[in-house]
Amino acid sequence: MSLRTRFAPSPTGPLHLGHAYSALLAHDTARAAGGSFLLRLDDLDQSRARTHWAAQIESDLAWLGLTWDGPVMRQSDRLPRYRAALAALWDRGLLYPCHCTRRDIEAAASAPQEGAPLHGPDGVIYPGTCRPDTPPVGPMPGDCALRLDMARAGAAAGLDRAALTYTETGVAEPPGALGPDHFTREIGDVALARRGLGAAYHLAVVLDDADQAITHVIRGADLAPATAIHVLLQRLLGLPTPIYHHHRLIRDETGRRLAKRDDARAIAALRDEGRTPDDIRAMVDLPPPLLLGSNILGG
Repeated sequence: MSLRTRFAPSPTGPLHLGHAYSALLAHDTARAAGGSFLLRLDDLDQSRARTHWAAQIESDLAWLGLTWDGPVMRQSDRLPRYRAALAALWDRGLLYPCHCTRRDIEAAASAPQEGAPLHGPDGVIYPGTCRPDTPPVGPMPGDCALRLDMARAGAAAGLDRAALTYTETGVAEPPGALGPDHFTREIGDVALARRGLGAAYHLAVVLDDADQAITHVIRGADLAPATAIHVLLQRLLGLPTPIYHHHRLIRDETGRRLAKRDDARAIAALRDEGRTPDDIRAMVDLPPPLLLGSNILGG
């Protein structure tokens, strides 16, 4: 199978230099290997997604010289796919409904007997407030969050017999074999569906990567801690696991990671200033397209 990468921004604001670096890196890697580069939009949160930001994303990427293969995938078009996967996990007793708010979780996690809240890749590690003693029965509810019972998921994925492994490059310390304790203690019961959204990021990204036959996931180092969640879901759903590469983050002069609020570093603003695509590459210290090395390609 030929190499396939993707770029999956949220149309909730302008692309900035950090986005440009990630998109260019994924695009250049695919093209250097004679593979495919795909574009999809993480627009599950329709309360924040805007059509004009989606159009701006495509315009900025095209201006940078990026081309993508096939139509743009939009997560908002794929809710039945996500719901079917949730139903499959529910029927196996791996999900449970959760009615906690973020404030509830913060309060429970920082209760005196618990100590300071512990943070994992999904934020504050869920303290298990709504976790049932036995798997829930009956129809899957649609009006609340659905959490993955990590202890049962680990057993279902075979983590009681063999630890989870995967290929990850770009991080300072690639993970070794991950056993059930890692998932229950350092990650907790992550939400796979959120009220009003139909699905949550972790489930959507796993299904999208599988359905687009992505072989190499190239994304920022801030997402590296979530990779174990994604590989666990791939194991549970019988999906292939890509090679993961987590690249450095683009930061401002104070060392802060760029965010969408950094309008001065928005690609559209830099275009308006008269900057060129080569200027953008120089600003993020990325040379013109070339073979980017075996540490990304998995060779």
